[in-house]
Amino acid sequence: MHSRLLGFCLLLLVASSSIMADDLDNDLNKDPYENYNRHAFKLNQTLDKVFFKPVATVYKTILPWPVTKGIGNFFSNLEQIPTVINNLLQGDFYDATSNTWRFLINSTVGIAGFIDVASRIGLPANNQDFGLTLAKWGYTSSAYLVVPILGPRTVRDAVSWPINYGVFSVYPYINDIAWRNGLTWGSFINARAQLLDFDQAIKQASFDPYVFQRNAYLQRRNYLIRENNNLSEEDDEEENDYTE
Repeated sequence: MHSRLLGFCLLLLVASSSIMADDLDNDLNKDPYENYNRHAFKLNQTLDKVFFKPVATVYKTILPWPVTKGIGNFFSNLEQIPTVINNLLQGDFYDATSNTWRFLINSTVGIAGFIDVASRIGLPANNQDFGLTLAKWGYTSSAYLVVPILGPRTVRDAVSWPINYGVFSVYPYINDIAWRNGLTWGSFINARAQLLDFDQAIKQASFDPYVFQRNAYLQRRNYLIRENNNLSEEDDEEENDYTE
C-alpha cells in the first residue's frame, strides 16, 4: 500500500512541476465549491460543538499548562519527520539538516520531544507538508475546499494530505492499533485545544465565520508558499502582471 502511495506521490510531484503559478492573491476569492464547502463547514462546526471542543476543553482544564505544553511539544516533534522528507523533496538540504538535528535533539535531550530544547539553541520549528512541496514545484494556485473533520484545505492540500499522513508521518507505521489511534486522535485534540483561546475572538471578528476561516487559511498558506519560493507580494504581482 505504501509503495503505491509513494508512486502516486512521485507522479504528483512530476506533474505539478509543469503547472504555472497563478496569482496567489486571487486564491482568496477562488471558491468554486462554496455551496458544498458551506455544508461541510456546518458539519464540522456541529462535530466541533458536540465532540472536539468539549473534549479539548476538558483536556485543557484538567491538565496543568506545563503538561499540555509538553504534549504539544511532543506532537510538534513528530511533525519533524514529514517536514524533513518534504525539505528533501523541495531540494532544501539546509533546512532538512537543521530539522533533522532539531528532531534528534528534542527526541533525546528533550525527552521524546516533551521539552523543546532545540528552539532554545537556535533550531526553531519550520514545518513543511506535501502540499507546500507541490506548491514549491509549481502547483501554487488551488481552489478552496472544506474537508469533513479535517477542516479547511485547498484541492492541492486535500490531495496531498494522505501522502503526508499515510506515507511520511510516523502514525501508520505504529503496529499497535490502540497506540496508533490514540496518538492520532490525541494530535487532533491537542491541536483543537490550542485554538480554544481564539474562539471568542473569531466570533467577534466576523459576521460570516465561513469567510473568516477561508480567508485566514488561504492567507496563511499563500504566505508559506511565498516564503518557500522566496517571493514577496510585489514579486508575485509583477510576475502575474507579466503573464497577464
